Amino acid sequence: MSELHPAQAHGDAYGADPELVIGSHSYAAVTERIGGVVLNQRAHPLAWFAVFALAFMLLNVMMLTITYLLYRGVGIWGINQPAGWGFDIINFVWWIGIGHAGTLISAILLLMRQQWRTSINRFAEAMTLFAVACAGLYPLLHTGRPWVAYWLFPYPNVMGMWPQFRSPLIWDVFAVSTYMTVSALFWFVGLVPDLAALRDRARNKAARLLFGIGALGWRGSARHWSRYEAAYLMLAGLSTPLVLSVHSIVSFDFAVSVIPGWHTTVFPPYFVAGAIYAGFAMVLTLAIPIRAWYGLKDFITDKHLDWMAKIMLATGLIVVYGYVMEMFYGWYSGNQYEGFLIRNRMTGPYAPLFWSLLICNGVVPQVLWSKRWRSSTIVLFCVSLVVSVGMWLERFIIIPVSLHRDFLPSSWGMYVPSVWDWGMFIGTLGLFFFLMFLFIRFLPMISIFEMRDLVYRLRGRRADGVRDGATKGEPA
Repeated sequence: MSELHPAQAHGDAYGADPELVIGSHSYAAVTERIGGVVLNQRAHPLAWFAVFALAFMLLNVMMLTITYLLYRGVGIWGINQPAGWGFDIINFVWWIGIGHAGTLISAILLLMRQQWRTSINRFAEAMTLFAVACAGLYPLLHTGRPWVAYWLFPYPNVMGMWPQFRSPLIWDVFAVSTYMTVSALFWFVGLVPDLAALRDRARNKAARLLFGIGALGWRGSARHWSRYEAAYLMLAGLSTPLVLSVHSIVSFDFAVSVIPGWHTTVFPPYFVAGAIYAGFAMVLTLAIPIRAWYGLKDFITDKHLDWMAKIMLATGLIVVYGYVMEMFYGWYSGNQYEGFLIRNRMTGPYAPLFWSLLICNGVVPQVLWSKRWRSSTIVLFCVSLVVSVGMWLERFIIIPVSLHRDFLPSSWGMYVPSVWDWGMFIGTLGLFFFLMFLFIRFLPMISIFEMRDLVYRLRGRRADGVRDGATKGEPA
């Protein structure tokens, strides 16, 4: 019998899957591989600069669009009567959904002690923050008067004006602001030990100072680790219900109305499943090229991609079940307006988009049943892009397609997005990737200390020269 690799020999005993890290890595090697991406300017490939430059150009498109929007008003968009909601709400719901995978990977999988989250949780958390930042722009601008958006917050004022707490807009403000705050705290607390590691290795004085400020005086003592773990678990506990609550509240924007196709109790779980579906698609879209560009296939392994593909397949089946239930409710209700809505989606002027949605979200992801296709990064990347397009189409079908033909045929109309709608959407894509690639450049995209802890679990207590009683923060 051939000799077992140390990771294979100790993987089960120390509670980690030996396929989570490929090869033999010491503590120092893990720190240098991950920290070197930040500290070594030559570590960034040409592809990074190309994507960053493209994202910066698209960001300028967004700034131009917002400037013209503030000058002329929301009339430059394609919204009209009866389709009063268009790209602004479509993209708001889409971006909020993308941010859900980060919280799920970071918080829920942490509480469930899933070790495979270690390699992907950091940039998934960053993805959450940047997606929520993109999403927050849309309802702010959609009000038409963003300079008085602070009226949405309950604060004492001489005008005696208070928010209308029965308005879904207020629910969105509280849900999104809470989600953003807790996610940012969770992300920053997880960065503290890694910032200390970069502080100790940085040669540039300015970088050392900035990393030192972010590290909050971290020394790696037992007291620091104890307080860190308590704070991290507490924030994970706070983040967990947000995965379910935030997109449920976003779905209430539709479910509390009387519009056919919206007024249904299936929306909260349907939206949550769709959010996780879209979120994991975006994580795969980012993880596959990033690990290739930076040579991180030892840390973000095929096993990670396989598990994410399985979760995407499972949530995709839930989403397809939601589509079937929507059509069933329209038929079973016996309501002529609900029945007409379903027929309009299937045979009306937007029917090609509806059938494209079913192909993108229902048919294409079925290739993930095959282990062979899940093992192909090209197939996974293409499927994740298709799912992202499909989830965007889902929001389009739900919002303007449900609005454009009202109860009275005399008020029917068509929604056609304007060039400024597209400019805003493409611009927020630029903002997202601009922030994402800045994060990759200046902060560790993989948690250094958690990866070192995983290597420790895989190798065993004495396999890497770690003495008994050593703390996590001590080097090998």
